[in-house]
Amino acid sequence: MSSCFIGTLELDVVTCNSMPCHNQQVARGSKCEQSTVKQVRFANGDGSDSESVEKQSEAAVNSDPPIQLKLLPLTDQIRELQTIIRDKTTSRGDFVFCADRLIRLVVEEGLNQLPYTECTVTTPTGQKYEGVRFKRGNCGVSIMRSGEAMEQGLRDCCRSIRIGKILIQTDEETLKAKVYYAKFPPDIYRRKILLMYPILSSGNAVIEAVRVLIDHGVQPSHIILLSLFSTPHGVNSIVEEFPEITILTTEVHSVAPTHFGQKYFGTD
Repeated sequence: MSSCFIGTLELDVVTCNSMPCHNQQVARGSKCEQSTVKQVRFANGDGSDSESVEKQSEAAVNSDPPIQLKLLPLTDQIRELQTIIRDKTTSRGDFVFCADRLIRLVVEEGLNQLPYTECTVTTPTGQKYEGVRFKRGNCGVSIMRSGEAMEQGLRDCCRSIRIGKILIQTDEETLKAKVYYAKFPPDIYRRKILLMYPILSSGNAVIEAVRVLIDHGVQPSHIILLSLFSTPHGVNSIVEEFPEITILTTEVHSVAPTHFGQKYFGTD
């Protein structure tokens, strides 16, 4: 292992045949099993005990993610979009543009989690082609208000998909999530659900939304949470409460861009 310096931060570089990305686990028994990669993203921490606990939780989730958690591969394109969204100097126009791009990537991967059936079609040249079609009965549900930012991305991919809404707000005194409004397709209990919520922070709003869906007859195993940014605490809270749902996100980090909704809708 060699070391190099970026500014005043020391970054350990693992020298091995293959370098795993942030959501890939190193196979046990490999030469790199005991090696670690330090990804320095926030350099202004105060070194407090609470910060140390958060970093340990983050490292645990990324190194040994629960089976329900699915992370998009960290490409340079995704990393750039994450950077622009987090940058406080980003204009609202650029913010919305990059957020929509990241949303589209998450939605596209979310569609890969839905069931499909095999089919045969005839090409314009008369050839038979063995392909697939998505099964009918899928549905989107956005947790208002920030979840509405993901609706257009879903409609761009599935023009006729039904979309329900849930309005959940957190009580300032009790810090508990409370449902104020919910509207779903009448047969939602038969459908696979793409639950949209861009910033998974505490997990309280999502947990309450899942409870509402269950009350309407939805099976937890039929719910796929689409999120752009997630915290270790939020992921763990949902997995502990509902171990059957799937969580799809681009990043698990203790610092989430909680300004997302205000910046996207221009209310910051």
